[in-house]
Amino acid sequence: MDKINKKPNFKTMNSQELKSYILSHRDDDEAFYAYVDKINERKDRVVYPPLKSLEELEKYPEVIEQMRQDSRNNFWKNR
Repeated sequence: MDKINKKPNFKTMNSQELKSYILSHRDDDEAFYAYVDKINERKDRVVYPPLKSLEELEKYPEVIEQMRQDSRNNFWKNR
């Protein structure tokens, strides 16, 4: 932790630690942007073009399936 600000060093935190911190400190913009930067650095990150409508989600079945899996995983992890 930074002794002046009493904040953790976001650069040394992994994505999961940073995500947990953000969820418990939702008003911390610095932490949020550090998390976004960390996600953008990931080599396995998949970028899809922006959708123009909800119907366009049908073009990305793998995104929908990933969202379902993430939702299931989060449900069981948080019980």
